[in-house]
Amino acid sequence: MENLASVVVMVLELAAVLGLLLLADGWLHRHLQGVLFLIMNDAEVALWLYALILFPGVALHELSHALIATLLGVKIGRISIFPRRVGKRIQLGFVPVESTDFLRASLIGGAPLVIGGAVVAILGSLVFGTPEVVAALAAGEWLQALAGLRAALRAPDAWLWAYLVFAVSNTMLPSRSDTHAWPLVGLLLAALGGFILLIGGRDALLGGLAALLTNSLRWIVLLGASTLLVDLPFFALIFLLEKGLAWLRGVRIDYG
Repeated sequence: MENLASVVVMVLELAAVLGLLLLADGWLHRHLQGVLFLIMNDAEVALWLYALILFPGVALHELSHALIATLLGVKIGRISIFPRRVGKRIQLGFVPVESTDFLRASLIGGAPLVIGGAVVAILGSLVFGTPEVVAALAAGEWLQALAGLRAALRAPDAWLWAYLVFAVSNTMLPSRSDTHAWPLVGLLLAALGGFILLIGGRDALLGGLAALLTNSLRWIVLLGASTLLVDLPFFALIFLLEKGLAWLRGVRIDYG
Protein backbone atom coordinates (compact mmCIF):
# COMPACT_ATOMS: atom_id res chain seq x y z
CA MET A 1 0.00 0.00 0.00
CA GLU A 2 2.88 2.34 0.77
CA ASN A 3 4.32 1.81 -2.71
CA LEU A 4 0.91 2.41 -4.25
CA ALA A 5 0.43 5.64 -2.27
CA SER A 6 3.87 6.81 -3.38
CA VAL A 7 2.99 6.15 -7.01
CA VAL A 8 -0.33 8.00 -6.67
CA VAL A 9 1.42 11.05 -5.21
CA MET A 10 4.02 11.00 -7.99
CA VAL A 11 1.29 10.69 -10.64
CA LEU A 12 -0.46 13.76 -9.22
CA GLU A 13 2.83 15.67 -9.20
CA LEU A 14 3.48 14.54 -12.76
CA ALA A 15 0.03 15.70 -13.89
CA ALA A 16 0.65 19.12 -12.33
CA VAL A 17 4.13 19.49 -13.87
CA LEU A 18 3.04 18.28 -17.32
CA GLY A 19 0.01 20.57 -17.24
CA LEU A 20 2.26 23.54 -16.46
CA LEU A 21 4.72 22.47 -19.17
CA LEU A 22 1.99 22.25 -21.81
CA LEU A 23 0.56 25.63 -20.80
CA ALA A 24 4.04 27.18 -20.77
CA ASP A 25 4.91 25.65 -24.14
CA GLY A 26 1.74 26.98 -25.79
CA TRP A 27 2.16 30.40 -24.20
CA LEU A 28 5.79 30.65 -25.24
CA HIS A 29 5.30 29.85 -28.91
CA ARG A 30 2.41 32.30 -29.26
CA HIS A 31 3.94 35.20 -27.37
CA LEU A 32 7.47 34.82 -28.72
CA GLN A 33 6.03 35.17 -32.21
CA GLY A 34 3.98 38.13 -30.99
CA VAL A 35 7.03 39.93 -29.62
CA LEU A 36 8.99 39.35 -32.82
CA PHE A 37 6.09 40.64 -34.91
CA LEU A 38 5.90 43.78 -32.77
CA ILE A 39 9.64 44.33 -33.30
CA MET A 40 9.80 43.60 -37.03
CA ASN A 41 6.24 44.49 -38.12
CA ASP A 42 6.57 41.74 -40.75
CA ALA A 43 5.05 38.28 -40.26
CA GLU A 44 7.55 36.44 -42.47
CA VAL A 45 10.63 38.05 -40.96
CA ALA A 46 9.20 37.37 -37.49
CA LEU A 47 8.69 33.71 -38.46
CA TRP A 48 12.33 33.28 -39.50
CA LEU A 49 13.60 35.01 -36.35
CA TYR A 50 11.34 32.76 -34.28
CA ALA A 51 12.82 29.69 -35.98
CA LEU A 52 16.36 31.05 -35.53
CA ILE A 53 15.90 31.56 -31.79
CA LEU A 54 14.68 27.96 -31.35
CA PHE A 55 17.12 26.52 -33.91
CA PRO A 56 19.29 24.46 -31.49
CA GLY A 57 16.22 22.71 -30.14
CA VAL A 58 14.67 22.18 -33.59
CA ALA A 59 17.91 20.69 -34.92
CA LEU A 60 18.19 18.34 -31.93
CA HIS A 61 14.53 17.35 -32.29
CA GLU A 62 14.82 16.34 -35.94
CA LEU A 63 18.25 14.74 -35.54
CA SER A 64 16.84 12.65 -32.67
CA HIS A 65 14.14 11.29 -34.99
CA ALA A 66 16.75 10.57 -37.66
CA LEU A 67 19.23 8.92 -35.28
CA ILE A 68 16.74 6.49 -33.73
CA ALA A 69 15.16 5.70 -37.11
CA THR A 70 18.59 4.88 -38.53
CA LEU A 71 19.51 2.73 -35.51
CA LEU A 72 16.21 0.83 -35.90
CA GLY A 73 16.77 0.27 -39.62
CA VAL A 74 14.01 2.61 -40.79
CA LYS A 75 14.74 4.70 -43.86
CA ILE A 76 14.52 8.47 -43.63
CA GLY A 77 14.35 11.24 -46.19
CA ARG A 78 16.06 14.61 -46.29
CA ILE A 79 15.99 16.45 -42.95
CA SER A 80 14.47 19.94 -43.07
CA ILE A 81 15.17 22.49 -40.34
CA PHE A 82 13.60 25.48 -42.09
CA PRO A 83 10.23 26.88 -40.98
CA ARG A 84 7.14 26.66 -43.14
CA ARG A 85 3.43 27.29 -42.72
CA VAL A 86 1.21 24.21 -42.85
CA GLY A 87 -2.35 25.48 -42.82
CA LYS A 88 -2.77 27.55 -39.66
CA ARG A 89 0.22 26.10 -37.87
CA ILE A 90 3.97 26.59 -38.24
CA GLN A 91 6.27 23.63 -38.79
CA LEU A 92 9.81 24.41 -37.66
CA GLY A 93 11.38 21.18 -38.91
CA PHE A 94 10.59 17.85 -40.50
CA VAL A 95 12.22 14.51 -41.27
CA PRO A 96 10.36 12.06 -43.56
CA VAL A 97 10.33 8.53 -42.10
CA GLU A 98 9.12 5.48 -44.01
CA SER A 99 6.10 3.59 -42.67
CA THR A 100 7.05 0.98 -40.10
CA ASP A 101 5.56 -1.10 -37.29
CA PHE A 102 3.94 0.69 -34.38
CA LEU A 103 6.70 -0.17 -31.89
CA ARG A 104 9.50 1.38 -33.94
CA ALA A 105 7.23 4.29 -34.89
CA SER A 106 6.63 4.95 -31.18
CA LEU A 107 10.34 4.87 -30.37
CA ILE A 108 11.15 7.21 -33.26
CA GLY A 109 8.34 9.56 -32.27
CA GLY A 110 9.43 9.71 -28.65
CA ALA A 111 13.15 10.16 -29.40
CA PRO A 112 13.20 14.00 -29.14
CA LEU A 113 11.52 13.88 -25.73
CA VAL A 114 14.01 11.35 -24.37
CA ILE A 115 17.15 12.85 -25.92
CA GLY A 116 16.06 16.45 -25.36
CA GLY A 117 15.09 15.60 -21.79
CA ALA A 118 18.50 14.03 -21.20
CA VAL A 119 20.25 17.17 -22.52
CA VAL A 120 18.11 19.43 -20.31
CA ALA A 121 18.68 17.19 -17.28
CA ILE A 122 22.45 17.09 -17.79
CA LEU A 123 22.79 20.86 -18.30
CA GLY A 124 20.44 21.59 -15.42
CA SER A 125 22.36 19.31 -13.07
CA LEU A 126 25.93 20.12 -14.08
CA VAL A 127 25.60 23.86 -14.76
CA PHE A 128 22.71 25.13 -12.63
CA GLY A 129 22.27 22.57 -9.85
CA THR A 130 18.53 22.58 -10.54
CA PRO A 131 17.82 19.24 -8.78
CA GLU A 132 19.03 20.78 -5.49
CA VAL A 133 17.02 23.97 -6.07
CA VAL A 134 13.86 22.01 -6.93
CA ALA A 135 14.35 19.79 -3.87
CA ALA A 136 14.75 22.87 -1.66
CA LEU A 137 11.56 24.41 -3.09
CA ALA A 138 9.66 21.15 -2.58
CA ALA A 139 10.82 21.06 1.06
CA GLY A 140 9.85 24.69 1.63
CA GLU A 141 13.48 25.77 2.13
CA TRP A 142 13.06 29.11 0.36
CA LEU A 143 16.33 30.68 1.50
CA GLN A 144 18.28 27.63 0.41
CA ALA A 145 16.49 27.63 -2.96
CA LEU A 146 17.22 31.36 -3.41
CA ALA A 147 20.89 30.79 -2.60
CA GLY A 148 20.95 27.99 -5.18
CA LEU A 149 19.42 30.29 -7.81
CA ARG A 150 21.99 33.00 -7.12
CA ALA A 151 24.78 30.45 -7.44
CA ALA A 152 23.29 29.20 -10.72
CA LEU A 153 23.29 32.71 -12.18
CA ARG A 154 26.98 33.06 -11.32
CA ALA A 155 27.90 29.89 -13.24
CA PRO A 156 30.37 30.42 -16.15
CA ASP A 157 28.44 31.37 -19.33
CA ALA A 158 25.21 30.90 -17.38
CA TRP A 159 23.01 32.74 -19.89
CA LEU A 160 24.40 30.77 -22.84
CA TRP A 161 23.63 27.46 -21.13
CA ALA A 162 20.24 28.78 -20.01
CA TYR A 163 19.43 29.73 -23.60
CA LEU A 164 20.31 26.20 -24.78
CA VAL A 165 18.04 24.71 -22.10
CA PHE A 166 15.30 27.13 -23.16
CA ALA A 167 15.62 26.24 -26.86
CA VAL A 168 15.79 22.48 -26.30
CA SER A 169 13.09 22.23 -23.63
CA ASN A 170 10.59 24.20 -25.69
CA THR A 171 11.03 22.05 -28.80
CA MET A 172 11.36 18.56 -27.29
CA LEU A 173 7.66 17.82 -26.78
CA PRO A 174 6.34 15.38 -29.40
CA SER A 175 3.97 16.60 -32.09
CA ARG A 176 0.69 14.88 -32.92
CA SER A 177 2.35 12.99 -35.78
CA ASP A 178 5.08 11.80 -33.39
CA THR A 179 2.58 10.12 -31.07
CA HIS A 180 0.21 8.46 -33.56
CA ALA A 181 1.44 4.96 -32.67
CA TRP A 182 1.59 5.41 -28.88
CA PRO A 183 -1.98 4.18 -28.16
CA LEU A 184 -1.14 0.81 -29.75
CA VAL A 185 1.94 0.45 -27.56
CA GLY A 186 -0.20 1.27 -24.52
CA LEU A 187 -2.67 -1.45 -25.47
CA LEU A 188 0.16 -3.94 -25.97
CA LEU A 189 1.63 -3.19 -22.54
CA ALA A 190 -1.81 -3.44 -20.94
CA ALA A 191 -2.37 -6.82 -22.61
CA LEU A 192 1.04 -8.03 -21.42
CA GLY A 193 0.26 -6.94 -17.88
CA GLY A 194 -3.10 -8.74 -18.02
CA PHE A 195 -1.41 -11.92 -19.19
CA ILE A 196 1.10 -11.79 -16.31
CA LEU A 197 -1.77 -11.35 -13.85
CA LEU A 198 -3.60 -14.34 -15.32
CA ILE A 199 -0.62 -16.66 -14.90
CA GLY A 200 -0.26 -15.71 -11.24
CA GLY A 201 2.41 -13.04 -11.34
CA ARG A 202 0.34 -10.41 -9.52
CA ASP A 203 2.70 -9.63 -6.63
CA ALA A 204 5.84 -9.58 -8.77
CA LEU A 205 4.11 -7.46 -11.41
CA LEU A 206 2.69 -4.91 -8.98
CA GLY A 207 5.92 -4.65 -6.98
CA GLY A 208 8.12 -4.24 -10.03
CA LEU A 209 5.66 -1.88 -11.69
CA ALA A 210 5.43 0.31 -8.61
CA ALA A 211 9.24 0.58 -8.37
CA LEU A 212 9.58 1.31 -12.10
CA LEU A 213 6.80 3.89 -12.08
CA THR A 214 8.12 5.62 -8.97
CA ASN A 215 11.65 6.00 -10.37
CA SER A 216 10.41 7.02 -13.84
CA LEU A 217 7.88 9.52 -12.51
CA ARG A 218 10.41 11.02 -10.10
CA TRP A 219 12.82 11.60 -13.00
CA ILE A 220 10.13 13.15 -15.22
CA VAL A 221 8.82 15.41 -12.44
CA LEU A 222 12.35 16.61 -11.68
CA LEU A 223 13.02 17.22 -15.37
CA GLY A 224 9.79 19.17 -15.84
CA ALA A 225 10.30 21.27 -12.71
CA SER A 226 13.91 22.02 -13.67
CA THR A 227 12.79 23.05 -17.16
CA LEU A 228 10.17 25.43 -15.78
CA LEU A 229 12.71 26.89 -13.36
CA VAL A 230 15.28 27.66 -16.07
CA ASP A 231 12.54 28.97 -18.40
CA LEU A 232 11.17 31.51 -15.92
CA PRO A 233 13.58 34.39 -16.73
CA PHE A 234 12.89 34.00 -20.47
CA PHE A 235 9.14 33.98 -19.94
CA ALA A 236 9.42 37.11 -17.82
CA LEU A 237 11.53 38.82 -20.51
CA ILE A 238 9.06 37.90 -23.28
CA PHE A 239 6.11 39.12 -21.18
CA LEU A 240 7.75 42.47 -20.36
CA LEU A 241 8.90 43.00 -23.96
CA GLU A 242 5.44 42.30 -25.34
CA LYS A 243 3.70 44.66 -22.90
CA GLY A 244 6.30 47.39 -23.43
CA LEU A 245 6.30 47.17 -27.23
CA ALA A 246 2.50 47.00 -27.40
CA TRP A 247 2.27 50.13 -25.21
CA LEU A 248 4.86 52.02 -27.25
CA ARG A 249 3.13 51.17 -30.54
CA GLY A 250 -0.37 51.58 -29.18
CA VAL A 251 -1.48 48.14 -30.36
CA ARG A 252 -2.71 44.90 -28.83
CA ILE A 253 -2.10 41.44 -30.27
CA ASP A 254 -5.10 39.13 -30.34
CA TYR A 255 -4.04 35.48 -29.98
CA GLY A 256 -7.56 34.12 -30.33
